[in-house]
Amino acid sequence: MEQVLDLHLHSRFSRACSANLTLPNLERAGRRKGIDIIGTADFTHPQWFKEISEQLIEIGQSGLYRLAETTDSQIKFLLSTEVALIYKQGDKVRRLHLVIHAPNIEAVRQLNQELISRGLNLRSDGRPILGLTAPALVKICRQIDPQFIVYPAHIWTPWFSIFGSKSGFNKLEECFDEQTEFIYAYETGLSSDPPMNWRFSELDKLILLSNSDAHSLANLAREANVIDLPDLSYQSFCNILKNRDKQKIISTLEFFPEEGMYHLDGHRQCGFVCSPTKTKKIHGLCPHCRRPLTIGVLSRVEELADRPDGYRPDGAPNFEKLVELDKIIAESLGVKSRNSKKVQEIYEQMLQVFDNELAILRKVPLEEIDRQFGGLLAEAIRRMRQGQLTIEPGFDGQYGTIRLFNPAETRPITLF
Repeated sequence: MEQVLDLHLHSRFSRACSANLTLPNLERAGRRKGIDIIGTADFTHPQWFKEISEQLIEIGQSGLYRLAETTDSQIKFLLSTEVALIYKQGDKVRRLHLVIHAPNIEAVRQLNQELISRGLNLRSDGRPILGLTAPALVKICRQIDPQFIVYPAHIWTPWFSIFGSKSGFNKLEECFDEQTEFIYAYETGLSSDPPMNWRFSELDKLILLSNSDAHSLANLAREANVIDLPDLSYQSFCNILKNRDKQKIISTLEFFPEEGMYHLDGHRQCGFVCSPTKTKKIHGLCPHCRRPLTIGVLSRVEELADRPDGYRPDGAPNFEKLVELDKIIAESLGVKSRNSKKVQEIYEQMLQVFDNELAILRKVPLEEIDRQFGGLLAEAIRRMRQGQLTIEPGFDGQYGTIRLFNPAETRPITLF
């Protein structure tokens, strides 16, 4: 059964996240986006876990949950969170973000109790900072329930990731040690795509996943996974990862990686950005202030890659690169803000006609979009589907800028 899953996001209890991130709002947004299974996010936070326990009910004994107030289970929740680990290993301080999926609420309750008993502060942030090593956390989870799933988040991001330039490792085993055999997947992050990850053979034995890491409702499903689940259950998802069953991964839905905040190297304060080749020539120093550049994802991939650009492993799942619909509408209108009233009016009308955002971006025939909303918007979506766009790449915490049209092409859309 084909299902769209977005399993890494956040609640309103995480820092720098929208106050609108409530469970009912996530359910509504999931329907509008076209997601089938959404991560609950932040289940280690006591208040959020209380809301999860009170507002969600399990669908049978599936390990998937739905809002108690709904009469159907169109949108299902899978218990998920992200945690930050900061610890010293060798001569470096390691900063690592991990995604955790849990088989049921009772397993989450036991994990939270165990972490609290160790003196760890779960109240300070929806994504708590834990003074544990990566192997220790995996071991704790598995001792509670072997069906816990733990895997590294946004694996190339400079500051908090397994292969990040600031504090990362060069191999999985360096990070997870004796627990490496229990790591079944990894998350690409916004600044890398599958072809970049295929260049590193270390990752072949793992399932590639892409999630939105959304801090607001609008960013849900900006990355997601299309998976063939034999049945609608946590165990079914868990088995796919444990068995490394890549045939069940129909595709991943991807950001254009150049749009990600850390794709290239640079120094945001000085407005300087450069390619990995240029970084080597200038010895990793900003030419304006002589401070070290933030080394981005592409450089780190180039450093660890043991395969040429363009290599594709046998059996690698497909992927689709997308641009969020409100961004496409905004550019088609020549409007800067995706939140403008006119953009949102057209967005709402498109959902009324075509049901959900992912369907519009991926499946609705272009002639239907043209007939209902005009040729310019249809052309913008065609270009997105074909990858015919230009991007000013992101760097040092600054998102890249996507262009589907040059300024002379944009004009107001006439609604039919």
